[in-house]
Amino acid sequence: MKTSQIIAAAALSMLAAAGVQAETYQGVHSISSAIGRAEVKAQAVVAAHGEDPYAEGASSRIATVPSGAVARATVRSGAVVAAHSADPYAEGYGQGVTRVPAGSVYRATVRAEARAVAHGVDQLPL
Repeated sequence: MKTSQIIAAAALSMLAAAGVQAETYQGVHSISSAIGRAEVKAQAVVAAHGEDPYAEGASSRIATVPSGAVARATVRSGAVVAAHSADPYAEGYGQGVTRVPAGSVYRATVRAEARAVAHGVDQLPL
């Protein structure tokens, strides 16, 4: 077989393979809608007179106040507890430093222990 015949056969096989993979045209699709023109027009008027959802800062509006069954005093006391508690986002939060509840340790005892450690009373000789 000559080289020209091999090239021609390869070109024809490539064209045949391209023809097999081609998509078919199915024409223009018909529009099917479940609602009528008048209802679509009414929805368009409502959308046109509403606020622009794509405007800058559209989602930064003030949130509405939820109407719940929680009493105002309960919410306030929870807020006070949260304000006086440790900041969980602070650097070093939860790194082994424990909080001592007020009244469980005497101040004089803590001072005496701190002085002993500072002066090296409890340290081993090197």
